[in-house]
Amino acid sequence: MGRLVLALMVVACTLPISTVVNYVVPDPYMDEIFHVPQAQRYCKGDFNTWDPMITTLPGLYYASLAYIAPLFPGMQWTGKARSFQEACSTAILRSVNISLAIICALLFYDIVIELRPETNARSATRQAFVLSLYPLHWFFTFLFYTDVGSTTAVMAMYLACIKRSYWLSALLGSLAIIFRQTNIVWVAFVACMGVLDYLDKFSRKTNLLTKADTLVESEIDTSVLNKRFVHAQLKNRRNVNSDKIANNAVSEEKLHQSRDSEWSGVLGEFQFLAYRIWCEKWGILTNFFPFLLVAFAFIAFVIHNGSIVVGAKEAHPVSPHFAQILYFGLASAVAMAPVHFNLSKVAVLCQSFREERTKFLVLFLAALISALVSVQFFRLWH
Repeated sequence: MGRLVLALMVVACTLPISTVVNYVVPDPYMDEIFHVPQAQRYCKGDFNTWDPMITTLPGLYYASLAYIAPLFPGMQWTGKARSFQEACSTAILRSVNISLAIICALLFYDIVIELRPETNARSATRQAFVLSLYPLHWFFTFLFYTDVGSTTAVMAMYLACIKRSYWLSALLGSLAIIFRQTNIVWVAFVACMGVLDYLDKFSRKTNLLTKADTLVESEIDTSVLNKRFVHAQLKNRRNVNSDKIANNAVSEEKLHQSRDSEWSGVLGEFQFLAYRIWCEKWGILTNFFPFLLVAFAFIAFVIHNGSIVVGAKEAHPVSPHFAQILYFGLASAVAMAPVHFNLSKVAVLCQSFREERTKFLVLFLAALISALVSVQFFRLWH
């Protein structure tokens, strides 16, 4: 029921705005002047002509064909379109992203449920709807751009990985790259999240098996005891177990202390993680081999193509763009401020500033200098 309500909410919000956008801006807008004609060439069956100004792979255009194909018979029957090419109008192509936005909202819903199983349907619906209103995602919902399709493919890949369907997740990652090549970063991110989840699952499984083996051994030992010595043996076992418990508590405390001292800090955590990955290397390779295939295929594409982008290679060279981190940080801070920033935390922050004024001033100056250097020397005009 929650998914149906969410879909209706997204439809109720997108359809009126889409109608207004198509009325006010009926012709291709911004980069639509490249995407719409290219999609219309695909609708004509011309898959060999490519606009050299388009930088992304043709995932959006294939998705458009798959979307319009089942609609065309109805459009032809009602007289809205006499040919398949005529069905690929700007308004219809824009509606592709509205459909993808609905799918994306449902993926948000499922991800919330998977990450927080205790969440009820109403709360999951509300969270998914708020995520659907993210400004960049919402803006491009009404235009024929790759953003919405790219986000939908990435979310589907992430959901499949959460459900431990790694082959499906890698396949969806390939689809995300076909929408936008830069999604290779998210493929790597999802693969790393999957590895961490696999290690955590393996640790829990090992602990459960150890406890089960201990319980079985205890029951077998009890069953083979001679009845004449059961009482004495149990009495002795209680004494032994009490000693074992005390010894185990001391040994566990020493283990944690040694681990804390040995693996303290971020570097220690990375070392410990690398050690766990090495111990489970074959299991990780077996489960996450599909992601390696995607990575190798992407590397082969870049080598063959000579660049990450398909077209306009001179205008899109690979170079450091640290100013993008500032944009991302500001957008994330504004978006998450209502969740993580309240009056009590402001009071704590002010108190910390008064107590460690010198430290905060040094950090502020360091951040300011880093920002100025990033903007001055590591920005790209586009």
